[in-house]
Amino acid sequence: MPPLWLQHYDPLNSTLLSTLVAALPIIVLLGSIAVLKIRIHFAALLGLAVALAIAGLVYQMPVKALAATTLYGAAYGLFPIGWIILNLIFLYQLTVRAGLFEVLRGSLSRLAPDPRVQVILIAFSFGAFFEGAAGFGTPVAVTAAILMQLGFKPLAASGLSLIANTAPVAFGALGTPIIALSKVTGISEFALSQMVGRQLPFFSLIVPFWVVWAMAGFRGMLGVWPAALTAGLAFAIPQFLVSNFHGPWLVDIVAAICSMAAIALLLRFWKPKDQWKYLDGQAPVAGIETVHSPKKIRAAWLPWILLSLLVFLWGVPRVKKSLDRISAPAFKVAALHNLVVRTAPVVPAPTPDRPTPPEAALYTLNWLSATGTGILLAALAAGVMMGFAPAELAKVYWQTLVRVRYSLITIAAMLAVGYVTKYSGTDATLGLALARTGKLYPFFGTMLGWLGVALTGSDTASNVLFGSLQKITAEQTGFSPILMAAANSSGGVMGKMVDAQSIVVASTATNWYGHEGGILRYVFFHSLALAALVGLLVLLQAYVSPFSRMVVGTP
Repeated sequence: MPPLWLQHYDPLNSTLLSTLVAALPIIVLLGSIAVLKIRIHFAALLGLAVALAIAGLVYQMPVKALAATTLYGAAYGLFPIGWIILNLIFLYQLTVRAGLFEVLRGSLSRLAPDPRVQVILIAFSFGAFFEGAAGFGTPVAVTAAILMQLGFKPLAASGLSLIANTAPVAFGALGTPIIALSKVTGISEFALSQMVGRQLPFFSLIVPFWVVWAMAGFRGMLGVWPAALTAGLAFAIPQFLVSNFHGPWLVDIVAAICSMAAIALLLRFWKPKDQWKYLDGQAPVAGIETVHSPKKIRAAWLPWILLSLLVFLWGVPRVKKSLDRISAPAFKVAALHNLVVRTAPVVPAPTPDRPTPPEAALYTLNWLSATGTGILLAALAAGVMMGFAPAELAKVYWQTLVRVRYSLITIAAMLAVGYVTKYSGTDATLGLALARTGKLYPFFGTMLGWLGVALTGSDTASNVLFGSLQKITAEQTGFSPILMAAANSSGGVMGKMVDAQSIVVASTATNWYGHEGGILRYVFFHSLALAALVGLLVLLQAYVSPFSRMVVGTP
């Protein structure tokens, strides 16, 4: 058995130099996309090459462990994440070929003719449902595709979907990020759920206004403030109540349904008075002249209803466990599993009776319980109902695979970068730099969560990555561990806009592959500004009454 490899977080014996070197993969990756405008799959491979060079040459990670880490991350990128995107785009392509997406577009246009209201209803409320049921890029892929069919330009459809998919993320996939955070910190799921539920409702109220402001400007936003307020309140209030009195599991599902129902009810009595057009003069299709029969409309909604039901069913823990009992082989990653050890202060210092456990590296091929499998079944069932023959379904599936091939390569490379930074310890170097901020730690600790999601593409992964560090640093600096662990997740949700994985999902769903740099530039300010606002809220919770009373356990 190879010897254990202990991570070290200041390989250059200079906090500043080590931090700058650790940041190079991110700088190269994002700079290549946004500044140099290199195609994203090449940018991802370039970022991976830099990450490998730094991990091997500077951090002295063993070559075999580096190779294993790269393959491990790439495999996780293809399954389960790539598996979700492939099957979701397959369903979308089937509905387009059957002409049903056009009918769906007309149905939504008549329900909410104003594009500003469409963004609130679809990108925020409907997207939150998919976030709660599945997560992992599903809501962005679905909502961006629908907005495109409603006439939105690819950049707007992608960017607005990313901005809207923020406030629900911490409770996504039936509370998975909170559950993971609880496991790595030892803090109860309920306490973390309560704390996050006292932070994010503020932003659930803000985001509907914010996304319309990003799209239509301040005056355009004022024209639909009743819809934004209704959607935000109808989401924020259930989000607070369910998270504080039930737990993290059903927060997004309940809140999203309440929000959609509230908007539908509002639209029966209220319509925007002003006529709004895009700031560049290009308005989306203002209305669909063809009036379809109720039967045709039901047929158009059926694939998406099937998708919602199966995704929700696949997300239920009991169903997942049952399917995993049938088949979910797990493989130990050779040359990596239980061979890398995190060290203090990222984890508690070891003692003779409590040594630090090595990092596990298990790849689980849960092909039955994976969300993408539920989406595939929904697509196949919908395809049969739409009249596709088996040979036609196979042909469309192959064409979909060809279409998303570069997206799959990109996601595999992005996840490989994330895993290399995790197992080499470069991510912890960056985290420790933010943790050395003294009294401002509540703000910068929140930004650490943002950085974690921007790096990994997942609030769950960010919580696993930095959850223990947040708890340890909070205890050392006299802040509430519950507050800072929750802040990692709440701050992380704003990083979903700029993580390369989500951007690739959006560009694939809108058939705008190759323009990821434009999407990144579109959302970057919004991501950073909202993350800073979360940081300010956490800072107030740490120091200022009555905000400090929001902290769990504070009298």
